[in-house]
Amino acid sequence: MFNIIALENGLGNVQGFYCGATNVGMRPDKAQGDVAFIRSEVPCDISAVFTSNTFQAAPIKHFQKYPKGFQTDFVLINAKNANAMTGDKGIEDIDTIMSILCNKQQVLNPVMSSTGVIGYRLPIDKISSAFDTLDFTTQNSDDAARAIMTTDSFKKELAYKVTFEGGTSFHIAAICKGAGMINPAMATMLCFVTTDADIPKADMDELLTASTEHSFNRISVDGDTSTNDTVMLLANKTSGAYHKEAFAEALNKIMFELAMMILRDGEGANKLVAFEVKGAKTLEEAKRASMALSNSLLVKTALFGEDPNWGRIASTIGASGIACDDKTLTIHYDDLLIYSDDFRELDKEREDKAYAIMKQEAFKVTCDIGLGDASYTSYGCDLSYEYVKINAEYRT
Repeated sequence: MFNIIALENGLGNVQGFYCGATNVGMRPDKAQGDVAFIRSEVPCDISAVFTSNTFQAAPIKHFQKYPKGFQTDFVLINAKNANAMTGDKGIEDIDTIMSILCNKQQVLNPVMSSTGVIGYRLPIDKISSAFDTLDFTTQNSDDAARAIMTTDSFKKELAYKVTFEGGTSFHIAAICKGAGMINPAMATMLCFVTTDADIPKADMDELLTASTEHSFNRISVDGDTSTNDTVMLLANKTSGAYHKEAFAEALNKIMFELAMMILRDGEGANKLVAFEVKGAKTLEEAKRASMALSNSLLVKTALFGEDPNWGRIASTIGASGIACDDKTLTIHYDDLLIYSDDFRELDKEREDKAYAIMKQEAFKVTCDIGLGDASYTSYGCDLSYEYVKINAEYRT
């Protein structure tokens, strides 16, 4: 038996980890940091999942230069500059920054992660100046979580303590950022998970991949996949405690809740909607139709307008290329049947109930294909005027 207990203050709960942030002038608001760090007092095993975008950013390529199974004790993160599409020079700039760091602080195989505008090289002098102002012994998860934000409207951090009979326990915590360019072909944002669980490296790789698939890979804000998407799991194993089932449940919980935070913070978003496709012939077809719904601009704008237009749902499923039949298809909003072979037109009473459901901040769209047993659920949000404004003015 084990219990999972929610904690405050994010990364600061995990034994042997330190974190914080500072402002070096890349972000004009001096009250918010633009360079953050996560440090362990002992070497960590590290697992990572990266974007499937062909144009992976320089920090990802720098990470991949290390030998398989390497350990680290330091992660450096910057906002405002993605260091993407910067070629070999972008990787060389990271090497330069890390060389300066190593001259000031004893670190092992430091890794870097970046978020911001694509196409600009890192301001080496500014970022390196952070090493003179950062307190590497602080545990300020709040500052770190806020420093990595871009168009996010709120910080995203969580922490849990997992306890066992007999008094042993371990901690797991995470910070992440994400609000736009959210359409996972991997993870679609930056997420850093730390733990003091004594987890084997093989389990880290297995569980992180599985948890990513069931959380960040199921959400869509706008159908775009970034060049910098990263999920990292760092384990320093200092608690001496571990249980695979307990760790898997805690990791799944923390990553799914963070994924839902990203959707709720989708640029200009007002609604969080689950799209369940069931009764498909294969899991692949269920996933394809579900992700088509969570990505569809027509569906997203209908959600924003609170318009119970089941035609957009049906059309998107039909266009997804899966096996389907309008005579076996049914569509529900929450528990309300809005389409079947017997209900092809909404009467006023049913339409009024559908309107009421769509006014909620969160609800579920269930589409039963009626041809098989496979099911898949993805998650999306509406698309508003504010999304266009935010992204039209992103560099200004």
